[in-house]
Amino acid sequence: MPYVSNAGLPDNLQRLLPPHAQDIYREAFNHAFAHHEGDPRQEEAAHRIAWAAVKRSYVKTEEGWRRRED
Repeated sequence: MPYVSNAGLPDNLQRLLPPHAQDIYREAFNHAFAHHEGDPRQEEAAHRIAWAAVKRSYVKTEEGWRRRED
């Protein structure tokens, strides 16, 4: 189930992630979901890949998710 916009993401992601991180998650999820078509674990794989994409640019701190320093 690809996401058309960030408003379609699960509530917990909308609460936890900054808007740019939500964009990264949504785009990575949609790409991975399409790439794994026919895989019985398609959605699970897409979620894992999307989180990995977010973690490349963002880090979780006590205050929440923040963009990584270059």
